[in-house]
Amino acid sequence: MNSKVKASDLSLIDSVINEYKDVDGSLITILQKTQGIYGFLPADVLSYIAIKTGIPPAKIFGVATFYTQFRFEAVGKYFIMLCQGTACHVNGSEIIEKTIFEELGIRDGETTKDGLFTLKTVACLGCCSLSPVMMINEETYGSLTSQKIRDIIKELKEKAEEVNADV
Repeated sequence: MNSKVKASDLSLIDSVINEYKDVDGSLITILQKTQGIYGFLPADVLSYIAIKTGIPPAKIFGVATFYTQFRFEAVGKYFIMLCQGTACHVNGSEIIEKTIFEELGIRDGETTKDGLFTLKTVACLGCCSLSPVMMINEETYGSLTSQKIRDIIKELKEKAEEVNADV
């Protein structure tokens, strides 16, 4: 994901559209690849996909809103998906969410002021044996405790500072 990409640069998805526009059942793939490019699904990009593929805008929007993997707003560098499924709930996901709020000052759907972290609670991550569990970007963190959360957040903040220092 490149946070510096402007949604108005529609040419970035031309190769994706050209590759999949004539493949039946490829809308989800197009949306996934588009989100990978922009970091989310901007409205003007969804309209562009509709025009280029001939898929009605209502169908594209319907698919994009049905699946929780798709986002319509930019997210922080570290996108936290916190599981609230039954196993996670029973094993303390509410305490984990409270700890995230205490450490970052954000609630479900919010992004920190520095743009580093976004929190999204989800119904299930499918990792019940690791409960309570969360994913940050593509990495899964299980058997969470408040202390583990603090350590993970500290490590990610330090990593971000190192990257900024190198720039």
